[in-house]
Amino acid sequence: MATFVDRVTLHLTAGNGGNGCVSVRREKFKPLAGPDGGNGGDGGDIVLVADPQVTTLLGYHRSPHRSSRNGQPGMGDMRSGVSGETLELPVPIGTVVHDEDGEVLADMTEPGMRVVVAPGGQGGLGNAALATTKRKAPGFALLGTPGWTGDVSLELKTIADVALVGFPSAGKSSLIAAISAAKPKIADYPFTTLTPNLGVVESGEVRFTVADVPGLIEGASEGKGLGLEFLRHVERCEALLHVIDCATLDPGRDPISDLDVILGELERYPVPEGQTPLLERPQLVALNKVDVPEAAELAEFVTAELEERGYRVFPISTASRKGLRELTFALAEVVEQARADRPAAPEQERIVLRPKAVDEKPFTVRAEGGEEHRFYRVRGAKPERWVVQTDFTNEEAIGYLADRLAKLGVEDGLFKAGAVAGSTVVIGGDGGMVFDWEPTLTSTAELITSARGTDARVGGSSRPTRNERREEYFERMDAKAAARAELEQERVSGLWADDDRDDED
Repeated sequence: MATFVDRVTLHLTAGNGGNGCVSVRREKFKPLAGPDGGNGGDGGDIVLVADPQVTTLLGYHRSPHRSSRNGQPGMGDMRSGVSGETLELPVPIGTVVHDEDGEVLADMTEPGMRVVVAPGGQGGLGNAALATTKRKAPGFALLGTPGWTGDVSLELKTIADVALVGFPSAGKSSLIAAISAAKPKIADYPFTTLTPNLGVVESGEVRFTVADVPGLIEGASEGKGLGLEFLRHVERCEALLHVIDCATLDPGRDPISDLDVILGELERYPVPEGQTPLLERPQLVALNKVDVPEAAELAEFVTAELEERGYRVFPISTASRKGLRELTFALAEVVEQARADRPAAPEQERIVLRPKAVDEKPFTVRAEGGEEHRFYRVRGAKPERWVVQTDFTNEEAIGYLADRLAKLGVEDGLFKAGAVAGSTVVIGGDGGMVFDWEPTLTSTAELITSARGTDARVGGSSRPTRNERREEYFERMDAKAAARAELEQERVSGLWADDDRDDED
């Protein structure tokens, strides 16, 4: 039996970026002709695409874990790694995408609409891209960043022009089968329809869609029966058609009470902000099964009262097709008027954009841990990404990271937060990089003169200043002068003479 799924949670893992390459070009008579390491490829994105051919989320219910390909690492001879392929996931039109916090990311209401829900990781730069006029032969490359990993929720809300609502076994499935080419399951027991059915109706020059919503009962807006599961499929409909069973044999039921119960459930159902409440939309009433003599008499009896309430009433029979033509023309009129009153849709895709504030800082520094175990946490997209891109087995790469952080102003932020030399600093959240902070005076990565792959600052050695070299020179000169004076004093005292060696010979 086919299963209808309109809610699902996807577990997504986008592709990781490839690492950059460290390579030096070698030519004849030029053993070191310069860096030629290529960049790593970007990881593949995961994209949702609104596809008219897809009607259910069943495939994702059975296979919720999806991942895209990783980017390939860079290679020598300036060859960049291949980027991972984008993974496209088709979803039905009308799918609403939520993040883990429940916020709406996108509303897939147009065919072909695309939204990136899991961006792939960024490929790392090779040493050729890191070379500058001062850093001519970098001995390091940047690592690729990991792709986005997390969950997104998909919720399908059927897009139709008219919604058929009513009690179970009121004849909604029979009606949609009679006025369209849809072939829903029809039986004479309640809750035969377990999934919303869509049918396309042509009336004159107007073409519109009709949705058969599973039967509602009293308390549906509170979760009873199937109503709460499928009432959201009514949200996007322009008009409502109340299908009322005039031939029911259930005691205590009549067309007026059935309509009042359905109206109460529709009134209590909350629609999203900005949408018209369900009861404020155009509504028509279809009194079904008038091919039964008793039902025809009952329909004639209640028509006047329903019309006094402001409803347009249509006695119909799906078995004999009585009144169906008049009903479809009336629905077409309502739909055409609703389309004319609908505001023009924007041309761009309706994707939620969250721009950054103009005065937003690239990072934050906060002291944590109390007085006894104080440490300083640095949070920000750039510092955290730079840490991920750094190869901590390479001292020159560590020095490059220190220079980047200093240029961004992280050290100034640590000073202002109260950090001193030797303070514990964490870059990132839980599991971030932890290190003891040693402030630098200037950004000198471009002036490093140590061997490739090393950074003199990491090893603890430092280049002496001009004053230190001058003092060291004067100390050596003073030591030599003192030694000569001591020798002269010994010679004057007669301890030795210049001709001692000659006498011995």
